[in-house]
Amino acid sequence: MSDIDADQAVLHGGMATGVGSWPGSDPREAAATVVGELGQLPHLVELPGRGVGSDMIGRVSALLVDMRFDSTTRGYRLAVRPGAVARRAHDLLRADLDALEEAWETAGFAGTGRTVKVQVTGPLTLAAEVELPLGHRVLTDSGAVRDLSESLAEGVAAHAAELGRRLGARVLVQLDEPLLTDVLEGTLRGVSMLNTVRAMPEPEALHILDTVIDAQPGPVLVHTCAAQPALGFLRRSSAAAIGFDLSRVGVKDLDRIGELLDDGRHLVLGLVPTAAPDKPVTWREIAEPGVRLIDRLGFPRRLLAEQILVSPACGLAGAPLSWARTALSLAAETAGAYADEPESLTFE
Repeated sequence: MSDIDADQAVLHGGMATGVGSWPGSDPREAAATVVGELGQLPHLVELPGRGVGSDMIGRVSALLVDMRFDSTTRGYRLAVRPGAVARRAHDLLRADLDALEEAWETAGFAGTGRTVKVQVTGPLTLAAEVELPLGHRVLTDSGAVRDLSESLAEGVAAHAAELGRRLGARVLVQLDEPLLTDVLEGTLRGVSMLNTVRAMPEPEALHILDTVIDAQPGPVLVHTCAAQPALGFLRRSSAAAIGFDLSRVGVKDLDRIGELLDDGRHLVLGLVPTAAPDKPVTWREIAEPGVRLIDRLGFPRRLLAEQILVSPACGLAGAPLSWARTALSLAAETAGAYADEPESLTFE
């Protein structure tokens, strides 16, 4: 099987998925809900409401190879040896894996070769958020950035392999890069309010990102909730799919989206709002922006079934549980319409 065929076995259009985070603190309830609502592409949920070690940054401490974090008043810092944060992150991740395996078996998915998605903070955002022992961001030390990205690459590959073995599933890795644009533009603060962290040159940033992408045995999705999603930069990466909040895309981004589709990349469109709207919405209202995007770009609508996936705009940890469930249901209905009847979709 070629690399392209292998990617398509894991990743194809007309599917719905979640971005990652989920409200509450019960991993079994979360896993059962996500597996039930997203049969084609469920994900290992993140439950940041449990506190230190469960958020997207602290969780990485359970995955790194020969590196660990400790907590500070501002967040996380590289630690010389494993401590309470690393142990807690590891224990929480084990609980999440056990809960997903249980839900997977209950749904009858075990050993079927279905696809499951796992989310991990990407190396650029991780280097921007984690501090060196003296308080500077890891991003300020190129050697530390390299070490962190290599450790992450190895750890994520091992994590995905374990998940695949436990579930008998194919695994899609998602790298979350919400600070990608800030890293590229140099808008992050340094140790004081009077200085900023230098902008990372694109070739250097691309090498760091691809270090993690290329280490994975399967396709990788890069997701960003940034207001300016840096689609041109992401097009030059090795990512098989790019995910973003469609409402944040402007006219200037349309050419980049068209180029990504021309390249054969998959797009995960964040179409479902993360907060409950003032009045009820239907899947047809959720589907409309994606259909109009494809029409405006001049592509045939069959691409909705071939290259477009649907998700909430970003993580759902801050949403009421009732809306989080509704959001996944709407995403699944929209993806189903894209897969089954893209040519017949009409809007007033």
